[in-house]
Amino acid sequence: MPRTMTLDKETFVLLPAQEYQDLLARAHGVEMPEYPKADKQGHRPAHAFGLASIAREIITRRLAAGWTQEQLAQKAGVRVETLSRIERAKHHPQQATLAKIEQAFTKAGV
Repeated sequence: MPRTMTLDKETFVLLPAQEYQDLLARAHGVEMPEYPKADKQGHRPAHAFGLASIAREIITRRLAAGWTQEQLAQKAGVRVETLSRIERAKHHPQQATLAKIEQAFTKAGV
């Protein structure tokens, strides 16, 4: 349930970061990959969780920059198909690929 906060007579809605990311993505017609379900002990598969975390971070930053997948792929020098698989948490990206994506975001100040 979102909370509200009032500053200088203006009311703001406070959401957990994950909910905000999901809403932002949905508003742009993008589905965030789901985190894997926890087992009875509360543990989640590390590899699947890592892929989903990477995907969600890239999607959030790409949308914040106002870029399409094609634009980010071009700026990062990676194939659109590769970026698409990373954003769907279907591909384990190489460190060099993540570094290219990070550099594109950094250059843009995102």
